[in-house]
Amino acid sequence: MIIIHPQTKTMGWCLNISLSLVLFQFISNVSSDTPANCTFEDIVGKWTFNVGKGNQERNLNCSFFDASYATHQLKIQLIYPDVAVDDFGNKGFWTLIYNQGFEVVIAGRKYFAFSKYKSQTSFCHETEPGWSHNVLGRDWACFYGSKEGDHIYKPDKPIVVDTSLRFSQGINSHELVSSINHARQLPWTASYYPQFEGLSMEDFIMMAGGPASRIGRRPKPIPLTQRHRDLMAALPGSFDWRDVQGVNYVSPVRNQGSCGSCYAFGSLAMAEARVRIQTNNTQKPIFSTQDIVECSEYSQGCSGGFPYLIGGKYAEDFGLADEGCNPYKGKDGKCQTDSNCRRHYFTGYRYVGGYYGGCNEAVMMEAIYKRGPVAVGFEVYPDLMSYKSGIYHHAFTSGRFEPFELTNHAVMVVGWGTTADGDKYWAVKNSWGTGWGNDGYFLIRRGTDECGIESMAAETEPILSW
Repeated sequence: MIIIHPQTKTMGWCLNISLSLVLFQFISNVSSDTPANCTFEDIVGKWTFNVGKGNQERNLNCSFFDASYATHQLKIQLIYPDVAVDDFGNKGFWTLIYNQGFEVVIAGRKYFAFSKYKSQTSFCHETEPGWSHNVLGRDWACFYGSKEGDHIYKPDKPIVVDTSLRFSQGINSHELVSSINHARQLPWTASYYPQFEGLSMEDFIMMAGGPASRIGRRPKPIPLTQRHRDLMAALPGSFDWRDVQGVNYVSPVRNQGSCGSCYAFGSLAMAEARVRIQTNNTQKPIFSTQDIVECSEYSQGCSGGFPYLIGGKYAEDFGLADEGCNPYKGKDGKCQTDSNCRRHYFTGYRYVGGYYGGCNEAVMMEAIYKRGPVAVGFEVYPDLMSYKSGIYHHAFTSGRFEPFELTNHAVMVVGWGTTADGDKYWAVKNSWGTGWGNDGYFLIRRGTDECGIESMAAETEPILSW
């Protein structure tokens, strides 16, 4: 028996790694700082931001920052769900970023930091050193935040793993495929994939986001109001950006391989599609996911990340590079993006619905129809690995120990529809290659928040460049 903690040195979503190697990685990373697990209840309240010297360049290193470097303080009240007010009376916006940290926009400046995590404990009343800059993306400074009142310590709950179990049994197995295909009234079919032969539970976790991608408490979609119902009634019964009057605005399906980079593929696919839409397909960029893996401080490479921070904040603060500037390798490493390559910038990044927890079926449909595909994270179970066709909903498990089954895999929703039998679905682009599913896509049940897919979509808007 081995005891491990569910959060390793990763912070996000997203083969062939042996069980012994994975367990070694788990154990060796336990002593490292990793993402926190902090909720709305932990974060709302009055904060003091200790801010350092301003007018710095955007590549400044904030990892060292502490109180001795602060030049001034800012008091900010964070009010549920998205209102920020400072001591000068300025009113602004804030949002929780999953369970990992938060961002505040007030008085013309943005403040972003991850919540503090150390020794397998979340310190939700403090932040790690973070970054601040004005809304123009200039005048950068480091800061860290501390919350007034009681200290909030949240230790991880260790998970006991019986290493004698064969985790590969039940994942991509002929037995599981047969069970799915012989189940009565199940609206989807399964297939055995030779490329996933011998896949273990740990391998699957890496493909689906990594053990630290679990969100302690996922928000529920906001209830549908009459306004939402009227909005959906005004939209088409089916819509798909792959075929808008015979035109495809979606970039090709790619394969993340053994790197937990689904967050980069999902968010950059959204960015690529939205550029195509904005330019009527006269520009068809493929953005470098390797640039994200190697160069972004807003994520941790092959260990994970989040679309809000990559397709959104990173794309606005640093811009996205073309694939040729740093071709995909599927592994971590020193930043090797060609510094002479131009960057493509985006703005207006946000959670669909306006803030974390403000999403639902109606606002997702509106965002997709009016502005383009959206990036989403959803809870991944092992039966998805065997999906071939139809409308997926979670129905089967491997029957084995699944401590990390609620990982958050990042994908892109390109549209929606309804079958002749009245079954509603989302059409989703995955990053497991064209040999999986329906040429790399799958359908998933719509209107029921299946696997949490309607709870926290993210979007961004391109800044046109030539």
